[in-house]
Amino acid sequence: MEQNYRRENEEKKFIIRSYGKSEFASFYMPDITPKSACSTMNKWIAKYPGLSDALASAGLDPKDRKYTPTQVRLIVEAIGEPGI
Repeated sequence: MEQNYRRENEEKKFIIRSYGKSEFASFYMPDITPKSACSTMNKWIAKYPGLSDALASAGLDPKDRKYTPTQVRLIVEAIGEPGI
């Protein structure tokens, strides 16, 4: 029982991998709709100096539905890990 208690209370670790844009944004803003979270994430990206250019260099197209692991890493390095 003690082991289960510890497992439930351990902090979940964020994994760098490919994520859908709305899925990824929802990690940062779980209390709003995925569409709104994605829109807000796009605003954060636009405001962070150099992040839009770095993501474009990593192959991000505004029409893409997913972030690659490289793009996820760039975002996390810029704005921090989500609080999953």
